[in-house]
Parts: sequence; structure tokens; C-alpha cells
Amino acid sequence: MDKPEIIMAPGPTPVPPQVLLAQGGPLVYHRGPGYGRLLREVSESLQEIMHTRSDVLVLTASGTGGLESAVANLCSPGDRVVVPVAGYFGERFAKIATAYGLDVRRVDYEWGRAVRPEDVAAALAEAPTKAVFMQQSETSTGVIHDVEAVGSVVREAGALFAVDVVSSLGAVPYDGDAWGVDVAIGGSQKAFSATPGVAFVSVSSAAWEAAASSTSPRFYFDWRLYKDAFDRKNPENPFTPAISLMQGLREALALYFEEGAEAVLTRHRLLSEGTKAGARAMGLELFGEHPERAWAVTAVRAPEGIDGDEIVAKVRRDHHVILAPGQGPLKGKIFRIGHLGYYDRLDIVRCMAALESTLVELGHPVEPGAGVVAAQAVFTGR
Repeated sequence: MDKPEIIMAPGPTPVPPQVLLAQGGPLVYHRGPGYGRLLREVSESLQEIMHTRSDVLVLTASGTGGLESAVANLCSPGDRVVVPVAGYFGERFAKIATAYGLDVRRVDYEWGRAVRPEDVAAALAEAPTKAVFMQQSETSTGVIHDVEAVGSVVREAGALFAVDVVSSLGAVPYDGDAWGVDVAIGGSQKAFSATPGVAFVSVSSAAWEAAASSTSPRFYFDWRLYKDAFDRKNPENPFTPAISLMQGLREALALYFEEGAEAVLTRHRLLSEGTKAGARAMGLELFGEHPERAWAVTAVRAPEGIDGDEIVAKVRRDHHVILAPGQGPLKGKIFRIGHLGYYDRLDIVRCMAALESTLVELGHPVEPGAGVVAAQAVFTGR
């Protein structure tokens, strides 16, 4: 029987019907007052969610485009930057910085480890440094890094602090200004459950000063063009935006505020706890440091003798549930379950049932119903 698939990977996440309807409606003209109101509403909503008074610029791009914009606008070729690398997306930030001719001081970790503030402090103490680029949520491992603690040492060193919050914003606690973040980069397709294609960046006053003096080549991602266009009497994007996606994102943010910021975080925490309890009840080992912080993604070690990619493929083929495989050196060793965005308790229960059945068929000893019961116990408070 052909049934719709449910995405339980860490993005893009399922999209609520209200968002699909909003982005399927008539387009507002992107050089008129209707789009100006739309852009202002989205920007101001994101400011509130990011806990910042900084400007928030909205780009038609993937999250990676937002990351590239941070490197291009903050730095000049030859600038020294520190990049903690503890997974696939730490590697991506380091590669972007290298492509722009920066002097990249990597702080390398075994994948699954959390970035330690003292390591960043030691790297900063070696030589004058322009900026630190890191993730809050390392999607490839599920690990949540301590942005607040790292931000403290970055401020003490007098460097700029740019943080990838693509898979964390809206799913785990984040307080941009209080944590000393100069630039935060997010995306539409994760915890806010809009469709992919919109990136956004918060830009502090110190980051604007750096952008004014940066000599890196840039055009489409030149923040000054976005700021100038936004500051007009009728706000605009400098280039043709993804209007329909912006209409959907506005609706997604409205749903976020309707549920309430604290309620959204509580839901993500609860779904995370239920997922982890279910996995443990199946005799599986969680992957990554500080799993209690990982409200966005749960990374699970594949059982001995079973390939993680085979688990992912079989769960999808037999049960129409999409999990995410391991990446890089973790390929075949782990699989990942996303629970950020448009999910609720029954989605987790369905995922646990599908995973349980698959493991039994692959020869992993699981007591029938163990994972489902454990997840439900968390959800019912038993």
C-alpha cells in the first residue's frame, strides 16, 4: 500500500497545512507596500525569537548561504579565525572560511564531543583573532554546544562571535544578546517548519563595523545592500526574494507565537526525552555528549553487527518513516531521529514502533512494545 512518508530527519521538517496554504496564495508584489509589511513582520518576529535588538537580514538562500554571508562580511583575506570542528557542519564553516582566504585555526574534536570553552580560549590566546565561527546544534551528531560559555571567552578575547543556529533556534534555549553573539544564522526549514529556501542573520553593531571594513569579495550576500533596502520607507530585499516562501514563513512564525515560546521549548524537550527513552528501552545506545541538551536531534548508535544505513533504508522502505543516516566518519555507525518542528507525541510513538519492528527483523533483540511503552511513559508522566 502506497502511503505518504513522514520525515523524522533533522530537516527539512514536515510543514503545517496553514503554512502551505499561505505560500500557495496570491503573491504580493516585492516592490510594493504589501511585501514591505511582510518583510518587516518576519524580521521583527525573528528579532524577538532570537532575543536580539540587532538587525535581522532575510536572504533567499539555504542556511549555508547564511553561513557564507557571515564569513564574507565579517572578515578580510588573511584574517585569523577560530573554528571549532566537532562534526559535519563545523567542517562546513571551516571550508567556507578557507575558501575566502582566511587563516583558519581549527579546534578539532572527535565527532560527538561538545566544544569546550577552555579550548576556544586557548586557541584565541595564541594570536590576535578576528572571529570565532561555531554551531549551537551540530546536526550531524545531535550535540548542543554551550554557546553562552563560549561566548564569554570570545568576548574576553575581543573577537567577533558568529553562531550557526540553523537546527537549534526554536528547539533549544537561545539568548543572542545576553550570550554575546554578534551574528546568528538561521533557516526556515527546521524548528519553524516552513519550507527550505530562506536564511536569516542577526547582525550586531560590532559586526556592522567589521562589514564596513571587510575586503572580501561579495555581491549577492553583501549585508549592506540588504540593510539599505530594508531601511527605505517601504522595506525591500535588494534582489527578487522567494515571495511565496516568505508568506509561508510569516504564517509559520505566527503559529510559533500562537503556541508560545516556552510551550514550544517544552514540547521539544518532551519529544526529545520520549525519543531517547524509547531508544534506550530497545537496548540502543545514544551517541554524543550531553544528550539531555539535544532537544532537536537524537543520534543513536547502530547495534553491533547492523549497519546504520541499512536501518534507515529499511525503516523507510517498510514503514514510510524517514530517518537520517550518519555522515562522514559516522556513516553506517549511527542514525539520527529529528524531533524539531512540526511534531507531536504520536509522531514519536509511530517512529518508535517502526524502528522497533525493523530492529527485530534485523536480528536485534527487542522486547515487543518496549520502545513505544517507554516513550509513552515519558509523555504521560509515568
